[in-house]
Amino acid sequence: MTDGQPGTDDRPAPDDAPEVVAAPVVPLPSAVGGGPAARRIRPPGAVLAAVVLLLACGLPAALVAGLVRAGDPPAPRASAAASDDPATVAARRLGERMTAELARQSAALLGGDRAGFLAVAEPVAHPDLRRRYAALRALRVTAWEADATGLPTPVDGRPGEWRLLVEFRYCFVAPGCRTSRVLTGTRWREGERPRLLAVEPSRSAGTGTRPWEVSELAVAVGARTLVATTPALRKELPGLLAQAEAAARIADTYAVGGRAPDRYRIFHAGRGEWQRWYGGGRPKWTGGYAVTVGGGHHEVVLNAEGLVAGGVDDLLRHELTHAASLPERGYPGRDTWWLVEGLAEYAGADGEPIDRYAGLDEVRGLLGGGWDGRLDSLSPADDAPADRVGGSYGISYLAVRHLVDRFGPERLRAFFAAVVHERTPVAEAAERVLGEPWPALHAECVAYVRAVVG
Repeated sequence: MTDGQPGTDDRPAPDDAPEVVAAPVVPLPSAVGGGPAARRIRPPGAVLAAVVLLLACGLPAALVAGLVRAGDPPAPRASAAASDDPATVAARRLGERMTAELARQSAALLGGDRAGFLAVAEPVAHPDLRRRYAALRALRVTAWEADATGLPTPVDGRPGEWRLLVEFRYCFVAPGCRTSRVLTGTRWREGERPRLLAVEPSRSAGTGTRPWEVSELAVAVGARTLVATTPALRKELPGLLAQAEAAARIADTYAVGGRAPDRYRIFHAGRGEWQRWYGGGRPKWTGGYAVTVGGGHHEVVLNAEGLVAGGVDDLLRHELTHAASLPERGYPGRDTWWLVEGLAEYAGADGEPIDRYAGLDEVRGLLGGGWDGRLDSLSPADDAPADRVGGSYGISYLAVRHLVDRFGPERLRAFFAAVVHERTPVAEAAERVLGEPWPALHAECVAYVRAVVG
């Protein structure tokens, strides 16, 4: 875990058999969203990629003005002293009744009471809520809290209907974890006991809709990981869980400050889900990505169509290392992309000999033209050709590998923490942590890359 809480002691023993549970979720409209970074493609037959996204929870203007970012304090709640205007007072009281219904629903979810979960809603909302309930229970939800952010507002053209912006906070598997947050619109029918009409899809600017909001899910839980996919891909769960558990053992060693996630959360997407989960719209060469969802958690998404035999282990080690090493608020910017992705590639390689690294041809091609020789300019554009992407990842990997060879893994992690977590300029971090001037180290790294590929 980057800056979340340490893992809990309630995890099952490593040799416990995984539990596999089928569960559906709310089919809601596709969300919008995007993110600032992306990863590589391997040579034919081994497509892998990674994206690290920043979370910016938000909704359309009709629901909320502005955005809430992961790690920020919760949005201010309505204050009883905010106004004596009768309409505001009435809206506040209505909001309090809606919040009370949400509290009942939360208790029912955590208590395994589906009837109670549905009881706060009109029948029109029940199909969606049944799917959402089943998915969250399969994901072993251990915390679920709902709070209004602001006052309810009337829905235009629908007398008696109101929209309330709600912040849901949740944990999976591990009790007492720092909760992740998602901001969502809800619609209600007014009454002494307001009735829920719909839970709208979260439309986070950074992440889009979460998988458990829009897809049916089958789930497997291990000692260190949670893996979820669609029922159509359920047969792949046992193998994916075993691979994820092995990758987690590697990723744990790259946790900054020694604080690994309580569980790594992995979602395996089919073609349709790849386009819907977390907003879709990834570069064509992307095979997987990690997105921060608050509470020190990152959720990893794998593209089922891009996975091939022999490449999944590498991809999982890469992505779970992002989840273990990155801070909740994301990394400083594109000029540190090489360090973020280089560390993940180094973990993905897992000690393999350099001559077995699959991206060496792309590295050689990028060195031959199209690169200015600076590590801080390696971040590829979303529309970059695959060989440019592969070369960028390969150079980043080799640069980090050289730093590990020179200074050892512990000092490399300290350098990473200074640059990525503390946001110390690279030159200053090199002097302080590695004890050498960055221009000389940068030149060494580039010379090493050139020497490796000849």
